[in-house]
Amino acid sequence: MRTLSYAEAISEGTVQAMERDSSVFIAGIAVDYPSGIFGTTTEAFKRFGKERVFDTPAMENALTGIAIGAAAVGKRPIIVHPRNDFMFLAFDQLINLAAKWKYMYGGRAGTVPIVVRAVVGRGWGQGATHSQSLQAPLAHFPGLTLLMPTSPHDAKGLMMSALQHDGPVVILEHRSLFGLKGEVPEEPYSVPIGKADVVRAGTDITVVATSFMTVEALRAADELAKDGVSLEVIDLRSIRPLDEATILTSLKKTGRLIVTDTSWEMCGVVSEIAALAAEKGFHDLKAPVRRIALPNCPAPVSQALEEVYYPKASTIAKAALVMLGRTSSSLGEIDMVDDFKGPY
Repeated sequence: MRTLSYAEAISEGTVQAMERDSSVFIAGIAVDYPSGIFGTTTEAFKRFGKERVFDTPAMENALTGIAIGAAAVGKRPIIVHPRNDFMFLAFDQLINLAAKWKYMYGGRAGTVPIVVRAVVGRGWGQGATHSQSLQAPLAHFPGLTLLMPTSPHDAKGLMMSALQHDGPVVILEHRSLFGLKGEVPEEPYSVPIGKADVVRAGTDITVVATSFMTVEALRAADELAKDGVSLEVIDLRSIRPLDEATILTSLKKTGRLIVTDTSWEMCGVVSEIAALAAEKGFHDLKAPVRRIALPNCPAPVSQALEEVYYPKASTIAKAALVMLGRTSSSLGEIDMVDDFKGPY
């Protein structure tokens, strides 16, 4: 099978969906630029032109309202935010209107199948207002589907699933994943929404991860395997709906759980999954659940401080060793060097 980058996979899935469905269009800041949001919209602009791929002013709330209106009359808009922090301005339309549409109108006003793509930032000193990861507030509201694909395969498959879904879907894409390469089928395909993926089988500890933290968890698992420690890594892929069965089945096997996310722990995804373990998997636990998330403060602007701000593969590996009552002195060598030069 051929190999594509995460960005190429999103691009291909989008183009194939637009070929199959003439109602799909893309709108957002810089989507028609040659750089095309890390290259994810460049090919679509070349193929379909400004009639279906067009730049917009910075009017996030208004654009979301326009997209909801377009969806209500039969279109399938894709809105793209170069930074997911910009979505705060669109929360009113997204949460108060799109998410509640089917509940308020009981199916008598059709559906609003909008797809909102947003990039989660990190690194190169972009600061507190451009480094956040909004899955926790978005997942809080019924009516929204929230996806965080990690692999190129899932990025394409979940994009195509989102563009066939009847309700509003938010896809959060970590910018550190856009260069990640993996096998991707050429033909159109869908990855089921609401199904987590066991990306590495193990027996000692279950690590449930989201987005880029799945990559870090796999690096930790590779390193610990050299010392005979076996991590089972679950890529959550879908935050809402949440695949509780896959998490609890793995917990039953390993008896230990680490949860790691790209955002903060308080009221976050890691806390939700820890609560799930306490409520439905308590009797399988051999040790307290460990949450690995951001420190309890906004991201620093200083790149040097960022180096210690974000949890890494070594953070996960050290937590796993502590959970098992073991130590190691060489784990710092497994962390990746971030050479990204922003913005997009």
